[in-house]
Amino acid sequence: MTINKKTMTETDIRTKFITPALFNAGWDKMKQMREEVQITDGRIIARSKLAYRAKPKRVDYLLNYHPNLPLAVVEAKDNKHSVDAGLQQVINYGEMLDVPFVYSSNGDGFVEHDFFTGKERHLKMSEFPAPEALWQRYRENKGLIDNEEKEELIKENYYFEIGQKTPRYYQRVAINRTIEAISEGKKRLLLVMATGTGKTYTAFQIIWRAWKAGKVKKILYLADRNILIDQTMSNDFSPLAEVMTKIENRKLDSSFEIYMSLYHQLTGDPGEEAFRDFKPNFFDLIIVDEAHRGSARDDSRWRDILDYFGSAIQLGMTATPKADINVNTFNYFGNPIYTYSLKQGIDDGFLAPYKVVRIGLDRDLEGYRPSKGEVDLYGREIEDKIYKGIDFDRKLILEKRTKLVAQKVTEFMKKNDRMTKTIIFCVDIDHAERMRRELINLNSDKVKEDSRYVMKITGDDIEGKAQLDNFIDVDSPYPTIVTTSKLLTTGVDAKTVKLIVLDSNIASISEFKQIIGRGTRLREDYDKTHFTIMDFRNATSLFADPMFDGPPEAEVEVGSESEMPEEKEIGVEDDPSGDSKESNEGDEGNYQEAPPIPPSGDTIDEGYVKYYVDHVPVRILNESVFYYNKDGNLVSEGIKEYTRKTVLDEYETMDDFIKHWNDEDKKTAVIEELKHKGFLLEELEEKFGNQYDAFDLILHVAYGQKMLTRSQRAKKLKESKLLDKYSGVARQVIESLIKKYKDEGYSDFDDIQILKLDPFTHYGSPMNIAKSFGGKKEYLKVMKELEDTIYA
Repeated sequence: MTINKKTMTETDIRTKFITPALFNAGWDKMKQMREEVQITDGRIIARSKLAYRAKPKRVDYLLNYHPNLPLAVVEAKDNKHSVDAGLQQVINYGEMLDVPFVYSSNGDGFVEHDFFTGKERHLKMSEFPAPEALWQRYRENKGLIDNEEKEELIKENYYFEIGQKTPRYYQRVAINRTIEAISEGKKRLLLVMATGTGKTYTAFQIIWRAWKAGKVKKILYLADRNILIDQTMSNDFSPLAEVMTKIENRKLDSSFEIYMSLYHQLTGDPGEEAFRDFKPNFFDLIIVDEAHRGSARDDSRWRDILDYFGSAIQLGMTATPKADINVNTFNYFGNPIYTYSLKQGIDDGFLAPYKVVRIGLDRDLEGYRPSKGEVDLYGREIEDKIYKGIDFDRKLILEKRTKLVAQKVTEFMKKNDRMTKTIIFCVDIDHAERMRRELINLNSDKVKEDSRYVMKITGDDIEGKAQLDNFIDVDSPYPTIVTTSKLLTTGVDAKTVKLIVLDSNIASISEFKQIIGRGTRLREDYDKTHFTIMDFRNATSLFADPMFDGPPEAEVEVGSESEMPEEKEIGVEDDPSGDSKESNEGDEGNYQEAPPIPPSGDTIDEGYVKYYVDHVPVRILNESVFYYNKDGNLVSEGIKEYTRKTVLDEYETMDDFIKHWNDEDKKTAVIEELKHKGFLLEELEEKFGNQYDAFDLILHVAYGQKMLTRSQRAKKLKESKLLDKYSGVARQVIESLIKKYKDEGYSDFDDIQILKLDPFTHYGSPMNIAKSFGGKKEYLKVMKELEDTIYA
């Protein structure tokens, strides 16, 4: 009997042709061949209070010679497609997964794309390469032939225990590229991975593989914050506990193999630094966490550590590489060997998307000029000049502005969820304290329940810093609202933060990315699927900067940085961006803050006075809401316009949509397909009312058609001749289905499972009900007629 492949599904083609071909080529089904491998989680589509996931990306076959080294991806298509039909798709998968060979097949043969050569060739089903053949080609192109040490390092497996997590695809790529670079003898390496994408876990697997392979024996992990060290040791690095130590009190013990340290524990007076207790060649590998902070800066005490251990492999890891006049991460570490951006993380569904509420205040946009002789709260004459947004809370305090910001934050939380974990970024400590006070007064009912409902967490506040772990703890409701300046911009793994408020003047892309990173972590089990950024300073305009999520590369010659000093400001938490040789050392790597400026007329470094004014009114001029769209851009379009584009991207004309709707057996499948593309059904129901069917909402928003309510459609059906054909049980079933449609919007009339529920159980078993129509075939025919009439 001749097999007609054209009538087979893609699953049939895979089962009957592609899988046997791979098996016959020698690929082990249990160890080397994985089918339908999910590589992403699916982008989260979030609007209003609702969120759901788009479909995840899957590859049909992932072929591994060694568990940590995927060699090939195979994309299957049904036989109605050509053998080449899946090639572009599988090339994209190959680039994502960093595999050297990809294949497309429709069951008639294969077409191969070789990333090493850039060439393609067609193969018969019997000609698919054996595992050893692909591995040999890999070894030749990677220079592993006659280099046993390099090959053993590359083949070294990941750390894995049953029940523990395994590297995501991008982590695997980052790890493999780093291990390969180490095997090639490279000494300065840089990985750029967005906040929340698992840099420390990636670092752990790099250390594990290089250490287990014997390539490195002594490893130093450097960070600038205690919390970064402690979280790393207790979480991702815990399998190394027996050989790992934390350097404290500047005491060094050479008996361990993994050393965790703050920069400050290794520094000291010139010539007497603690790191000099070790020989310069003591460490084989140094991991620099948050590498953008300043260890790469030429005039940094932290840089002295790296220079002293210059013979070691040094891997910088950061979410925000800096290339500016003072710090150039690229000059020291080189261009990244791998980058995984915020946009990629959100698109893959590993990071939370966001919406932006941008609020423009009249004084920020129009400025404020005091009248002649006008004085502040403390009787000091205010300098005559035009004060703009950048001056507020830094040179001039408008008390009513602080009250208004606190009021808008409170309104948002009362409308959504008052227990939403929230961080408010302020200009300085004084501003953070005043914001805390205003929020307490507006939320006194919650503060009465627990005084930690609103807290200031800044470097000068012992009580606030003591609550940082509780703020991070997903199971602790308090603190709920936190005001800060710089302390929480980086290194704080607060997975359930859903609201970030920007009331600080942020000009640095690096700082902005770090702040946004406080919200990008996902915890779906705690209903954290997306977050909101409330912006009072237009800081979110930095999203439009090409550097925000662009390729982090720089062509800058070593030694080309300007000598221009960074601006310092009293009352602002010191940014530990390198602990310059002229500055004082911080306490255990925590941010140090100068005390807030007292309202006494004292001047600060630049010679200006900080004025406090409470008589100037402040009002909101405009408020705009922007959403993160599928292209990674912020769009201000409304729900109706957004969903219209979603539908039109899928169905260009109304005839296209109606044809697909009528052809699809299950209408819910059409709706679900559109929802995965971003169709906002629940929001449209909230906007227009839930009396409309999804069919009408789609026709209205996408094609401008007048909507009919379900009651109107049900009435139209009852007035048709359809009911006149039936009596007894058959008529009662039809009337019940019409009522169910009218009340609940039920659309899959041919789903026979409905007959097992009330009120249909009163009419007998599904089999008896089908008999009242003349049998199951006739029952389904009537249901199709019923459906066509409703949606006519």
